Formats: sequence, structure tokens, C-alpha cells
Amino acid sequence: MTEGPDERVRTVRERIAGAARRAGRDPADVTLVAATKTVDAARIAAVLALGVADVGENRAQELLAKAPELADEPEPPRWHFVGQLQRNKVAALAPWVACWQSVDREPLGGAIARRAAGARVLVEVNLGGEAQKGGCGPDETPALVDVLREHGLSVDGLMTVHPQHDEPQRWFAALRELAARLELRDLSMGMTDDYEVAVEQGATIVRVGRALFGEH
Repeated sequence: MTEGPDERVRTVRERIAGAARRAGRDPADVTLVAATKTVDAARIAAVLALGVADVGENRAQELLAKAPELADEPEPPRWHFVGQLQRNKVAALAPWVACWQSVDREPLGGAIARRAAGARVLVEVNLGGEAQKGGCGPDETPALVDVLREHGLSVDGLMTVHPQHDEPQRWFAALRELAARLELRDLSMGMTDDYEVAVEQGATIVRVGRALFGEH
């Protein structure tokens, strides 16, 4: 029998809580972001109704299509933008996005600051130096954090997508150590296949799609 949204949400929350406790952490310190790439608004509404308040989109056009549909829900989502982003999309997204998780260069930060003064942002770090991925290099991260703050943005933490060919632990640990050096609170890391490992390594935000919505 196929699991419904309620069972999937409960399982993910239980696994987050278990991973947090194994690490001696409070499960309440971990925010579950429902990753909704290719997921339609009706299925997103179903998890909103189950108390998942944060929703992450990879693509500007998808967020702009879904956000108005979900704006009238009893508890409308807090939108996170989690994908690679072009500056020319910022103006349209700014009324909707509560957290910009994939800021990886100064011009993008400047565009966000002009459209959403004081916005909450995370710096995306490309730990593995993978050419096909967004993110700034670890050595570039401190300077980018500084310049984003000069723009008046609230730089709350770091985000990464670890190299898929490798075990995640060392990459998550590296991001945690970089955030600690920069005195940043939030760590957005971990997806369906590795969110428990991410929580054990200090994640405060996990971006989970398939485990919440099933295969599609």
C-alpha cells in the first residue's frame, strides 16, 4: 500500500528527530524545507496542511506559478529559493521569497538587496569545486559574506549540495567548520538520501523532496 502524505511527513519528522537526538541536539532546531521541484500546488498544499511551513523551489518560473495558487491556503508557505538564480529574476521573486539560499556572488546579492532590503540569505558554497554547480569556493566565502552584509542583507548561514559521487559526512563537516569560523548559525545541507547524516553533522535546515512527496 502506497504511503500517503501524512505517513511520509511523519516518517521524515521522526527521522530528523532521531538524528538530532543521536547528535545531542534539539529536534526543534532543524527546519524541514519541502523541496518542490516539479511538484504541483495541490500536493504542496497537502503537506502545508500537515504543518510543513517552509517550501523550497529550484526554478524561478515554478515558484512564480505556484506561489499565487498557494497564497490563500490557511497557512501559506514560507518560500525559500534554493536553485541557481539569475539577477533578472530577482524582481519578480522578491515579493514571495523569505529566504534566498543560493547566493553565490556579489552582483546577485546586490540585486536582492535592491529589491528586498535586509533579506535573509544563505551563501551557497561549492565545496567540491564542481564546474556544473553553483556556489562560491570555500576560500571566497568570507569575503562574500562581508560584502553581502555591506549591502544590508542578513547573512544567516551557508548552504551546499555535496558531490554526489562521495560520502556526504566529510562535506557536511567541512561546511559546519566553515560556518563556525565565520560565526554563522544556519547550515542548509542534506536532501532525501542524506538528511539524517546532515542533521547529525549540524544541519539546521534540510531540503527534502522525494521522501515527502514520493516518486513523481
